[in-house]
Amino acid sequence: MKVKLIADSGSTKADWKLISGSTEIKSFQTKGMNPYFRTREDVTQELSEKILPDITQEVSEIFFYGAGVVNQANIVKEALSRLFPAANVETHSDVLGASRALFGRNAGIACTLGTGSNACFYDGMNVAEKVPPLGFILGDECSGSAFGKKLLGDYFKRIMPSDLRILFEQEFSPVLVDVLDQVYRMERPNRYLAAFAPFLSAHIQELYCREMVEKSFKEFFERNVLTLPLASSHSIGFVGSVAHYFRDIVTEQTEAFGFKKPIILKEPVTGLVTYHKN
Repeated sequence: MKVKLIADSGSTKADWKLISGSTEIKSFQTKGMNPYFRTREDVTQELSEKILPDITQEVSEIFFYGAGVVNQANIVKEALSRLFPAANVETHSDVLGASRALFGRNAGIACTLGTGSNACFYDGMNVAEKVPPLGFILGDECSGSAFGKKLLGDYFKRIMPSDLRILFEQEFSPVLVDVLDQVYRMERPNRYLAAFAPFLSAHIQELYCREMVEKSFKEFFERNVLTLPLASSHSIGFVGSVAHYFRDIVTEQTEAFGFKKPIILKEPVTGLVTYHKN
């Protein structure tokens, strides 16, 4: 029976599942394997330390879905091929991964709301149309990084309500020079910014927080989903931590735009296991 290793990777973390036939054997988690922020050697070292020692079976197939894979797939693929020489390795974009996780072999509008954000039309086999996410500086509307950027800006410019500003300061103790250094000089600023997003979830009952999420979601929908052809005639689904933790707002706003109740998955890898079992 074939042993398969399936992975879904964002910029923050990667979830791995080892399956044999229809049976799930083991689960792993590593740092995100986005090749824009990782090197081949770096990826190889982490996989050899975190995953390889616990796999005693011969892996015959590997399906890796990840952020940044489209243009830099060789980095991840070469690392996996080096560690699992007997396996057939496929690397695909996180967009295709989200689509397969949500809809299997049926068509639909697949959206990701996590550290970053994106949207595409999936025809049941391939990503037929997609909107470029453009990253946390030019795009990534309604993502964790976008929320972090907004929260920090409002905090330092004293736009955040005073009671929330006190709570934000107690939780994060933000120092301007340190924040600027993290955002403009250090690696993975999108991941750093996204770490502030849980503050919104914790205080979603506050008008300021709820309005920020609602406004950001509307912006995401208008700038991404509605630009896809015939978007409203298809089912829609969302994957990612932001979609999961703000599922009530996501559902409410999606239906307000005229869509049916959306499918929401926190972890795409769960749907990908089902897809590859079949």
